[in-house]
Amino acid sequence: MAARGDGEVVIGSILAWLTSSAHWSGDDGILHRLVQHLEYSFAALLIAALIALPLGLYIGHTGRGRFLVVGVAGAARAVPTLGLLFLVVLWLGPKLSGDIAFLVPSISVLVVLAVPPILSGAYAGVEGVDPAARDAAKGMGMRGSEVLGKVELPCALPLIFSGLRSAALQVIATATIAAYVGLGGLGRFLIDGLAVRDTPQTVSGAVLVAVLALAVDLVLFATIQRLVVSPGLTGRAAQAPDSRSTSVGTADASDSNDTTSNDTTSRVPQPA
Repeated sequence: MAARGDGEVVIGSILAWLTSSAHWSGDDGILHRLVQHLEYSFAALLIAALIALPLGLYIGHTGRGRFLVVGVAGAARAVPTLGLLFLVVLWLGPKLSGDIAFLVPSISVLVVLAVPPILSGAYAGVEGVDPAARDAAKGMGMRGSEVLGKVELPCALPLIFSGLRSAALQVIATATIAAYVGLGGLGRFLIDGLAVRDTPQTVSGAVLVAVLALAVDLVLFATIQRLVVSPGLTGRAAQAPDSRSTSVGTADASDSNDTTSNDTTSRVPQPA
């Protein structure tokens, strides 16, 4: 019972911290830290997408350099993020000045983290396109770039978005490392809370990061994917019945019932 009471007290203190208006305003408030966290995350995702998407599309379309690039990207997954951050800070820090000396290493590490899933989604999506679709496009006189842009890319969008969403989750969850080198973001609540043993602040920071990652994935990217990807590739078209077909089928069934009813009536013997 005591443990349960202690847990309720901790949860209550966390909710009190999150709902306090004092923690939502100012340069150290949740809103300001949230904006900083999003800036770091989307900057890294944009740079990673500019690198990985063209490379992944090229590899999937041509099949060249697949093992080399995929091997390097796979090795990047195993690199410890925090260790890499400190290494890059020690290398670039003396060459830069101000916040840039810490911002550039932080964004660079997040880019390294985001490239592998985006790259994998891009080349796997293009490789998985039905060969018959490619042959039909070539038979219509399309060149290689046209086949890629008009056939392979649209068909690969579901896996491309899968890679982007995976990268977004990883980057947003890992962008807290920026606070380790003196920058802002939601990781500031984790670092500062641990420094003074403020459990409500530390746990609240973790909750905010998790909620932000899920919101970006399930709301932002899911909505964009739903708008961009063809319904025929997601199965939504098959799930939505054709109203015209349904009405025609209903009318046919009605006509059939009427005919059957008339036939039955005509076969009933009439009284003399």
